[in-house]
Amino acid sequence: MAEPLLQVERLSRRFDVAGRRGAKLHAVDDVSLAIAAGESLGLVGESGCGKSTLVRLLARLLDASAGRILFEGQDLAELPARRFARHPLRAEIQMVFQDPTDSLNPRHTARDTIGEPLRLLGGLQGRAADERVDEVASQVGLPLELLGRFPHQLSGGQKARVGIARALAVRPRLLILDEPTAALDVSVQAVVLQLLARLRSELGLAYLFVSHDLNVVRLLTDRVAVMYLGRLVEVGPSEQVFRAPGHPYTQALVSAIPGQGPRVRLSGEISSPIDPPPQVCRFHGRCPRGEDRCAREMPALAMRPAAAAQPPAAPQWVACHFAR
Repeated sequence: MAEPLLQVERLSRRFDVAGRRGAKLHAVDDVSLAIAAGESLGLVGESGCGKSTLVRLLARLLDASAGRILFEGQDLAELPARRFARHPLRAEIQMVFQDPTDSLNPRHTARDTIGEPLRLLGGLQGRAADERVDEVASQVGLPLELLGRFPHQLSGGQKARVGIARALAVRPRLLILDEPTAALDVSVQAVVLQLLARLRSELGLAYLFVSHDLNVVRLLTDRVAVMYLGRLVEVGPSEQVFRAPGHPYTQALVSAIPGQGPRVRLSGEISSPIDPPPQVCRFHGRCPRGEDRCAREMPALAMRPAAAAQPPAAPQWVACHFAR
């Protein structure tokens, strides 16, 4: 992989548990990953696995409990989230939220919404700001006559375009997309996904793409990271991971895709994310391969033996004692 644009090292976030003094919920636990300039990395995993917490840490909307977030070598985790809001690097990392209706101010027109980051981060006002708003609206296919409308006057697809335009206005290098089409009708989803693919190609953007739709992730990303109970369990080239998943949890996820062969059904109880034992594999108890070793030793991400013969640019990393 090329030199990382964003590099995450042993990132963790723990939350206090109400009513349980000293107890901590491990939402993100010891996560390390990297995203190169222009690369699209998918992030997948079931609800509650920590995906949303992780992307909010990377967007600097949350402070980390431990670890580093390096953007071109500068540790963003050293800055409190409230201070990073006006930091010069804020413009480099922008986020497109899951529900465009909830993420747009109902009292702001589309023009005001797209122009706000220009004023706050770029120092643009007046004619210069209006020209940039017009430019980015055209890039996302939003008719200029709609810029004077409020969110309730726009369709779901139009609101999605406003959210994307707002993120693009300050010319970021990394776009974090948190389920960007989940709240849209199926007919609109395809159009927005095509738009995102085109924008990445034209603007050279790096994407962190979070989605429950594995087919979308397979089509729109170069690599994929699989998360389970706050930890990464597999990372590798998207096509390679979907064709030959190495972790038992990834195998269960991929088997749920229509046409992927026999379904792998998991049984057992999901482990609690509250103060989990550090030496126990998080997937232990649901894993069809689980053995005594899994209850004594947490597996680390390691290059899958079968991937060792692959080109250096395409390693596949799996956190499982029995990956082949």
